[in-house]
Amino acid sequence: MAGWSSGKALGLLLLVTGTSLWMLLAGPGRLFGIASGPVAIMMLLAGTWALLHAVSRIPRDALEAAASPAEWKARIGLAFCLVAVVYFLANAHVFDDAPIPHNPAARLVGQNFVLLLVAWSVLSSVVASRWKGAVEEDERDREIAVDAAGWGHGALIFCIVGFAILLTFTPLEKIEWATPPMIGNLLIFALMWGWLCEYFATLWYYRRDRTRVA
Repeated sequence: MAGWSSGKALGLLLLVTGTSLWMLLAGPGRLFGIASGPVAIMMLLAGTWALLHAVSRIPRDALEAAASPAEWKARIGLAFCLVAVVYFLANAHVFDDAPIPHNPAARLVGQNFVLLLVAWSVLSSVVASRWKGAVEEDERDREIAVDAAGWGHGALIFCIVGFAILLTFTPLEKIEWATPPMIGNLLIFALMWGWLCEYFATLWYYRRDRTRVA
């Protein structure tokens, strides 16, 4: 853990993460002839994994003194999902340029968005298996997890119901944009939004409990 806490390691991690965010949100579409999106996602995934790995190796006493493992995961997960949601919203305009089958930019955004979803799903599973049994959860952690999951599920259902109402009551001539790939991207956005709300709720509940104790 000493290596991870050194200034050089932290600086390198911040550099990798910052570069990946720039490549995703504001960088060129291609670097040295290679699509920058997948490269940026892999860099972001590596930086996120490094953070979670470093947290998992902190001694239990020090870890619990700073925050519970669930709170650490929520902090990093909130940042990761926020990047994904901002990336999708920042590039939503490309879907208006042309139908997705004839719109390379829209297909690229959709592919990168799916990669972000898959990457975070795999990373969450790996971290959960690594921490399983290593750190005990108390009753408060379990209650917060249940309450936060309720907020996440509610946000997911809200998005899906909203999409269903939009598609049902919008005249056919005005929903030409609602191609199967676009609907798929919107459903993935709904999943990311649900996770984002769940992580935000998790952090809010921990902060509320900490304030009450203080």
